[in-house]
Amino acid sequence: MQVERVEPSRHKKGRILVFLDDGACLKITEQELLDFGLRPGDELDEDTLRRLKEAAGVSNTRAAAADLIGKRAMSRRDLERKLQEKGANEAEARYAAEWLEAIGALNDAEYAAALARHYSGRGYGPARVREKLYEKGIPRELWEDALEQIPENDGQIDAFLTGKLRGREPDEKEKRRLTNALLRRGYPWGDIKAAWTRLGEETEE
Repeated sequence: MQVERVEPSRHKKGRILVFLDDGACLKITEQELLDFGLRPGDELDEDTLRRLKEAAGVSNTRAAAADLIGKRAMSRRDLERKLQEKGANEAEARYAAEWLEAIGALNDAEYAAALARHYSGRGYGPARVREKLYEKGIPRELWEDALEQIPENDGQIDAFLTGKLRGREPDEKEKRRLTNALLRRGYPWGDIKAAWTRLGEETEE
């Protein structure tokens, strides 16, 4: 297999296009260009071509991974899945994720803590936060540490109830409605019951 021409991509910075005499076009990076010393007229045997494709696959997947993480934070599971959806094989996706972890750009523990703070700030309780951690692909062994990042349930439930009631004493129908709303948000029944008790005591005073 002979290299007909080598030129930089007009559409993607850092990508090099290698055109072969059989009509194929290899998309590599500047690193492979240097490592393999490719020039027009070079002959590539099957082994060299295989190694070039493997190296390019790893490099291109790394670039795609960095681009994805640069746009928004995500878990390692979701990153690997998205890379495979873009055409990377399982090994390439795994290597790219390991590389990002090694340079500190991908960290499931930090992402889990950020998710817990975010959803807690939106008024979700522990159960709903756990659901979100599961949906985002966070390993279960990181959940409890992430949940330590959120405030105690009592303050959030009290703030929710006082904000909804605005000093009014609720009837049984409204009390059930607000209780169900808190349960849907993931707060434990025991904490909700305790909040109603505190609210009743404040009203009596």
